[in-house]
Amino acid sequence: PVKPSLTNDEVISGLKEALSVGIKNSVSLTSVTDGFLKNTAIRLPFPPDAAKVKQKALDLGLTGQVEKFETTLNRAAEEATKEALPIFTDAIKNMTIGDGFAILKGGNGAATKYLKDKTTEQLKTAFRPKVDAAIATVKLTDYWNPIITKYNSVMTLSGGQKLNPDLNAYVTQKAIDGLFYMVEQEENKIRLDPVARVSDLLKKVFGSI
Repeated sequence: PVKPSLTNDEVISGLKEALSVGIKNSVSLTSVTDGFLKNTAIRLPFPPDAAKVKQKALDLGLTGQVEKFETTLNRAAEEATKEALPIFTDAIKNMTIGDGFAILKGGNGAATKYLKDKTTEQLKTAFRPKVDAAIATVKLTDYWNPIITKYNSVMTLSGGQKLNPDLNAYVTQKAIDGLFYMVEQEENKIRLDPVARVSDLLKKVFGSI
C-alpha cells in the first residue's frame, strides 16, 4: 500500500504531540513517591562536588544522616516534578522546528534531544522556583545542615576547604535531566511500538518511518 504523503507541518505537529505524550507520561511516573528514588536510571546521588563531605560524614559515623539526606534529595525532585507539566508543555508548544523530517528520521531520542537543546536554559529558569518550593516542602536543608555543619567544623580545625554546594541548582538540573531521560524512553516507544501511537496523527507520522 502507498503510504499517505506527509507535509513538514504534519511531521512537526506529530513530533510535538509525541513529546507532549512523552512528558505527560514521564511526569506521571516521576512525580510520585519513589518516582526518582527507586528509578536507578534517574535517582539523584549525593552531589558529586560534595563527595568529600559524604566520605567525611560516613567516616564520622553519620551513615543514617547521609541516607536520609539522599532520600530527601529525591523527594525534592519528585515534588518539583509535579509542577513540570505546564512548563514543559509550553516549551514544546513554543519550540520552532525548521525541518521536521530530519528529526523524524533522526532515530531514537532525536526529538527529545532537539527539545533539550532548545529549551534547557529556559526550563531551568522556570523550574528553579518550583524546586525551591519543593526543597522547603520536604525540608531538605534539615537533613543537609547537620552533615555540612559537621564537615565544615572539621575543616575549620584542619584548615581544609569548607564546602556548601548549591542544592537548589543541583536538584533543578537533575530533575530536568531525569525528565528528559524519561521523555526519551517514551519517544522511543512511539517510534518502535505502533500501540504507543495513541492518535491518528502519531500513527500517520511515525508509521511513515
